[in-house]
Amino acid sequence: MSIHTTGILIDLDGTLYHGKRRIPGADQFVSRLRERQLPFLFVTNNSSRTPEQVADHLKEMGIDAAADEVCTSSLAAASYISRELPGAKVAILGEEGLHAAIEQAGLQVTEDQPDYCVQGIYRSLSYDSLARAVQWIHGGAVSVLTNPDLLLPSDDGLSPGAGSLGAAIEAASGVKPIVIGKPSSILMNYAADRLGISPRQAVVVGDNMRTDIAAGAQAGCKTILVMTGITTPYNIEEHRTSAGVSPDYICETLSQAADLLCSGELFT
Repeated sequence: MSIHTTGILIDLDGTLYHGKRRIPGADQFVSRLRERQLPFLFVTNNSSRTPEQVADHLKEMGIDAAADEVCTSSLAAASYISRELPGAKVAILGEEGLHAAIEQAGLQVTEDQPDYCVQGIYRSLSYDSLARAVQWIHGGAVSVLTNPDLLLPSDDGLSPGAGSLGAAIEAASGVKPIVIGKPSSILMNYAADRLGISPRQAVVVGDNMRTDIAAGAQAGCKTILVMTGITTPYNIEEHRTSAGVSPDYICETLSQAADLLCSGELFT
C-alpha cells in the first residue's frame, strides 16, 4: 500500500519511553525524522505536564525535543473550548499543565457559574472538589474530560487515571463528558491542525491499539503500530478486536518504523 502524507503524530509513553526509561531506538527514531526533515509532533494524553515539562522529560532521556513540538490533551481541550466559546468561563479540576493551557488560551478560570468544567488527572481530588464539579455541571457547565485513561503508570505501579476520576463525576452528575484525548479524534485533529495539514495527511505512530490507533483511525489518519509497549505479537488479535480497528502498518521496532517513514514510500 502506498500513502501520501506530510506529518507524523508520535505517541510518547509506551512508544518512546516507559516511565523514565527510554525505549531502545527512540533517540535515533526522532533523529532520523529530523535528518529527513519530516514534520512531526509528540502527541500525549498526559494533561498534567506543560509542553516545556514534556520536552524536558524527553531530553533527560536523550531524546531531542522542543516544547513547540508537543501536543497535550490539555492544549487540545483549551483549543476546543476557545473555539466553541471564546473567552469562556472555565472551572478546572486538574494540575499544572491544564491550568497553564486554559490560561494561555485566554479563557477565564473561575469557580463561579462556569461555562465549562474541564477535568484531567487531579491527584488532589477530594470529596469537596467532586461535589463542586457535580454542582457546576448541574448548573449548566459543559463537562470536558482531557483524557479517558483509567490507569496511570507510576514508579509504585498503576494508579487511577483521569478517566477513573471522570467516571465518578459522570456517575454523580449523570452527564457524559466531551472527551478530548485518545481514542477521541479531537486530539489528533488538533495536532494535525498544528502542523497545518488535514488528518488524512498524517500518520500516527503508537503502541496502543485502543488509544493511538483507534484515535488515528477515527480522525482519518494512517497508522503505524509499533510493538514497543501495550501491544505485542501475543495480544495483538485481542487488542484488534477490542479496539475495533486495524493499523495500516505494523512494525516490531522503532527502527523499522523509521525505515518505513524515511523510505519515501509514504511521502510524495
